[in-house]
Amino acid sequence: MPAAEVFRDDVNRSIIQAQGLVRRFGHFIAVDHVDVSLSRGEVFGLLGANGAGKTTTIRMLCGTLPPSEGYITVAGIDMVHHARRARGQIGYVTQRFTLYADLQVQENLKLQAGLYGLAGQRKQQRIQWVLDHLNLTSLNRTMAGELPLGYQRRLALAAALLHDPQVLFLDEPTSGVDPIARQHFWELIYDLADAGIGILVTTHYMDEALFCDRIALMHAGKIVAEDTPQQLQQRPLKTPLLELQAGDCAACALLLNALPEVLETIPHAGQLRIRLKSGADSALMIDKISAILRSHSMPYIRLEPIAAELEDVFVAVLEELEEDSAT
Repeated sequence: MPAAEVFRDDVNRSIIQAQGLVRRFGHFIAVDHVDVSLSRGEVFGLLGANGAGKTTTIRMLCGTLPPSEGYITVAGIDMVHHARRARGQIGYVTQRFTLYADLQVQENLKLQAGLYGLAGQRKQQRIQWVLDHLNLTSLNRTMAGELPLGYQRRLALAAALLHDPQVLFLDEPTSGVDPIARQHFWELIYDLADAGIGILVTTHYMDEALFCDRIALMHAGKIVAEDTPQQLQQRPLKTPLLELQAGDCAACALLLNALPEVLETIPHAGQLRIRLKSGADSALMIDKISAILRSHSMPYIRLEPIAAELEDVFVAVLEELEEDSAT
């Protein structure tokens, strides 16, 4: 089947379909041949460090930045050639709060509803709906600038939902928000996905990736790994992981970092994670580390192999890329 027909067939199954996205700024390539698909009711996470290309990708997908190359469709509409029509299907929450701090919550929503072309009863219905569903009704006369950061994020989300979009883009939506507010925000995301909205969220919080149905790891403008969080965590690593629970992890780290088989030690939740070098045998290293700790009168409670977390997978993927580029 020709590539164009394959692409059209994928479009019919997805609410968002992008293929071969490239964005250049002069000689700098910010996004390098990225493919993205999103289904209705799916939460798709785009992960990566700052500068990886996540925001540039989102800006192309939602039509605020034209791609240098590639195809994008939103609900079957060609974003490149019919951006205005396609944007009508999209809600976009940016990293920074862009509503008016000196307007009340309801005033901001009325203004945004007007910009979306809503009027009359439909306008009032949508404003009331977002107030109710995002728990903002009691704050509707509060100045937006006086809201806590978590509620400013809710207000930005409310504004993005006014026109009843089929797709929602959330760019670092919980950055700087406290853990409880982050949890509440993700509960809202789940509710919206259950209602059939396709959601693409960017984040640099690896723990949030576990909340997504599918994730892509992005680095230097490219997607370097993509799968469900569970499948990525099961990806075999060249660098085995051990975890040590001891009374003095700092002292143990100083001792273990001198071992030639140890790549690094990482304090983690009151314990010590030990990354071994490629090819090291976990069972043999447990015996060796145990003997060394005993010989230095350093008691420990537990020393055992552990499964990789997403952050471990991301680090391993980047190290593999560096090794490949060096050869």
